Amino acid sequence: MSRSTTAPRDPAAVATPRPEGPAETLDPEVAIRPVASLQEVLGALSDPVRLEMVRRLMAAGRPQACGTLYASVGKSTASHHFKLLRENGIIERHLIGGQVHQYLRQEALDAAHPGVVRSIVAAAEAERGA
Repeated sequence: MSRSTTAPRDPAAVATPRPEGPAETLDPEVAIRPVASLQEVLGALSDPVRLEMVRRLMAAGRPQACGTLYASVGKSTASHHFKLLRENGIIERHLIGGQVHQYLRQEALDAAHPGVVRSIVAAAEAERGA
């Protein structure tokens, strides 16, 4: 009996659709990682600064310049938060017109953990409005 060599489809490895634009490329220095486990994603989103970054990215629906995603921390601290979000497969980095932008990997997140990130962001928005 021969075994199939086809690996089962990993929902965390879903290709993220890339917004189109003539001057946009994925940052070649940063590899896109698969979406992390549920526990790791929840851990990454447990920090209020990272949660706000993801909330702003979700609201925009397209890549955003880094500076538009934070206000309460310095640039080096924001870089640390972006790195943690990238390492957990939540965002990816794009270069647009020579400027670094962050992009929420919504499709990959929904494939790996259906509705989780949307629910967390919605709860955070409801809490802010209360």
